[in-house]
Amino acid sequence: MSALSDNLVTFAILTYLIAMISHAVEYALGNARTRVAVASPARELVGAGVGAGGGVIPEPPAYVPPSPDASARRARIAGLVAVGATALAAVLHLAALVTRGLAADRMPWGNMYEFVLTVTFIGVTAWLVVLWKRPMLRKLGLFLTLVMVLLVATAELVLYVPIVPLVPALNSYWFVIHVSTIVFASGIFLVGAVPAVGFLMRNGYEQGKRSFPYTLAKRLPGAVGLERLTFALHAFAFPVFTFAVIAGAIWAEAAWGRPWGWDPKETWAFISWVVYAGYLHARATPSVKRNVATWLAVLGFLTMLMNLFGVNIFFTGLHSYGGLS
Repeated sequence: MSALSDNLVTFAILTYLIAMISHAVEYALGNARTRVAVASPARELVGAGVGAGGGVIPEPPAYVPPSPDASARRARIAGLVAVGATALAAVLHLAALVTRGLAADRMPWGNMYEFVLTVTFIGVTAWLVVLWKRPMLRKLGLFLTLVMVLLVATAELVLYVPIVPLVPALNSYWFVIHVSTIVFASGIFLVGAVPAVGFLMRNGYEQGKRSFPYTLAKRLPGAVGLERLTFALHAFAFPVFTFAVIAGAIWAEAAWGRPWGWDPKETWAFISWVVYAGYLHARATPSVKRNVATWLAVLGFLTMLMNLFGVNIFFTGLHSYGGLS
């Protein structure tokens, strides 16, 4: 089961890569500006250009590129292939998690490798739900699949560890309650970061900025829709994250005799909570510009990455369950 899980992760990465390439093809075709060539009229030629019978030698027909309708059709096909590949990758991703859990005889959340796999699965599942509800957001899939390829490949190539039993402190029913809610909220925050960055680029493009990276947002949906999606995802994830932090404090009281000890992971979880609360407060304040508030959402996700990678790699504490040597 362990070897099967490892192979399924590899196949999932390759399928996410196919989805990303297909999204890129759709993006490129959507950017194409087709021109309809006009055939040149036949000219009368004299001398060497006149045919043996004195007639006119017609020029060869000019090349007519594909019509805009044909390009749009190809772009749509590439987009549908990308969505199908993303869904297939999500199935492979889920199968990898299930087989990992069966091999370990526990929930597959015991180390950083398993945690990243689970967070990214929640993220791609949430993205597919959003896409089902709002198909017009499909072009965001290019950026979402890029994130999936980077994170899942990092998990496999850098964070991978063999299956080991849980450390004693994690053998509790609070393990399922606390970690499942943290994983769920983190996955939604992951998806929320994609339209947040998309909004910042698209908003700049709509304001006339034509330098990199604003030109990347040329084919994205309107800035207003991206900003609303960013808010909806964060407003949904924040209460879950708040509950996860509270559940962690209750578990810490039962396991270590204190609900809060400013352990590095506890500290960074608190920082993330404050930043995301600041984002929601700024978003609800009419005097705060939308792009300023959205930068707080991006900052919040960076603190989540710091809590996941930085704390486990660079700090030592009661939550040091990364599994890396």
